[in-house]
Amino acid sequence: MPSYQPKGVCASQIDFSIDDEGLVRDVSFTGGCPGNALGVARLAEGRPATELIELFSGIPCGSKPTSCPTQLAKALQEHLELLS
Repeated sequence: MPSYQPKGVCASQIDFSIDDEGLVRDVSFTGGCPGNALGVARLAEGRPATELIELFSGIPCGSKPTSCPTQLAKALQEHLELLS
């Protein structure tokens, strides 16, 4: 299961998997806002990684230029680039 160390957000780690069909599974955040992290994880479950990258990229969090959803998008993008 890939792990990603997000930057610029409260969460300290994002774990996830991508199945053989390119669908995101088992998203979990370590740290950060529990409600938002759980909500993002549930929204991501079973959706195509490419769709989530497009959907979650560029979302700020308050005055921060990034957010946990955006960091998940970056994690997914990096993982897909490693696979190609």
